[in-house]
Amino acid sequence: MSAKTQRTREICALAPIIPVLVVDDAAHARPLAEALVAGGLPALEVTLRTPAALDAIRAMAQVPGGVVGAGTLVTPDDVRAAKEAGAQFGVSPGATDALIAACEAEDLPLLPGAATATEAMRLLEQGYDMLKFFPAEASGGAPALKAIGAPLPQITFCPTGGVSPANARDYLSLPNVICAGGSWVAPKQMVAQGDWAGIEALAREAAALMD
Repeated sequence: MSAKTQRTREICALAPIIPVLVVDDAAHARPLAEALVAGGLPALEVTLRTPAALDAIRAMAQVPGGVVGAGTLVTPDDVRAAKEAGAQFGVSPGATDALIAACEAEDLPLLPGAATATEAMRLLEQGYDMLKFFPAEASGGAPALKAIGAPLPQITFCPTGGVSPANARDYLSLPNVICAGGSWVAPKQMVAQGDWAGIEALAREAAALMD
């Protein structure tokens, strides 16, 4: 196991699903995180796709038992802003040398994205053996990830993108998958309505997917 990805792997192993969160209102961040953690999903990915994202990370970083990360890291500036806000790990849709260098400079554990064997091999060369398979369904789904895993058994993945309760077990049953990223545990409407009990129930169902 690579030292560069040891912490990322530990975070990925906390639960079978990492919620992928798009937070529009920072006021929702703390109760949302509390509901997900209570439901058994402690690792949380807040995507940097909204103006509220960094404030959401700041709020979630205060939640006991939670491990909050920043998703959609694309530039070194994203990395620095995420770290400053309290992110404990980063997730990127792909990987560039500049992004990797920024994460290493900031000591931010990174889950970098790869969709092909070549991308996975390049990341492995740089010491990354825990990767995000993205976009999972659009890239061929569980059969594609199984095929990539055959010649690259030393790499493990967190498939993200199109993962749902209907197909999550297909991914989680693969030997090269440690967890999956999913947005269904925090539906936009439930967040807007403040249905934290409903979100906690969805989290419990997702946390039981490995049982």
